[in-house]
Amino acid sequence: MENSYGYPRKAKDISLQELRDRLAEFAQVRGWDQYHSPRNLLLALVGEVGELSEIFQWKGEVARGLPNWSSDDKEHLEEELSDVLLYLIQLADVCGLDLGQAALSKIVKNARKYPIVNQTAT
Repeated sequence: MENSYGYPRKAKDISLQELRDRLAEFAQVRGWDQYHSPRNLLLALVGEVGELSEIFQWKGEVARGLPNWSSDDKEHLEEELSDVLLYLIQLADVCGLDLGQAALSKIVKNARKYPIVNQTAT
């Protein structure tokens, strides 16, 4: 199976709901949920976005699929992307929002805002 850019996927697609449920249980059994206010989760998310940005900071343009990256660099990127995703899911959860539905709604809004413009060959 490949992703939308033609690169192989390693595992089945995981739902946002499954990730949300696992995160909630992970925090709950450790007693961390008491610290997971929207503000704290947002600040943690921003910190993780900063760490993600550092990976690309001095690389210039990077080709799709990261063909010149080492497996260690790709693994580091996966970890930081995962941190960002997990905090985003937790933030939406504690705010009582359905992130998946919100994302789908945003795609529809963007499609209306930026309609396809027919281009004719000249």
